[in-house]
Amino acid sequence: MFNIQCRNKMNLVEIGHLIATARKKRKLTQGELAREAGIGRTTLSLIENGSINEIGINKIIALGELLGFEVAIQEKSSRPTLQQLLAEKDNHG
Repeated sequence: MFNIQCRNKMNLVEIGHLIATARKKRKLTQGELAREAGIGRTTLSLIENGSINEIGINKIIALGELLGFEVAIQEKSSRPTLQQLLAEKDNHG
């Protein structure tokens, strides 16, 4: 299961990459996933390529449910989480 959390470092390109990776892992075409999610194939392509300027929350929820994502919004913490510290260490190590 994937966990998409709203955080300042996650951007539309990263979200699109997660969606594309999960879709391919499930051996779905863009057309199949788009049809199941109730969105256009072109829109899905733009999302996956990070070329879309804005993604509506309903689209993210629909794609998330189909791909096994958990969409979570949490209060911003002034202190980094252990996961964030480990990720930062990996990026700089």
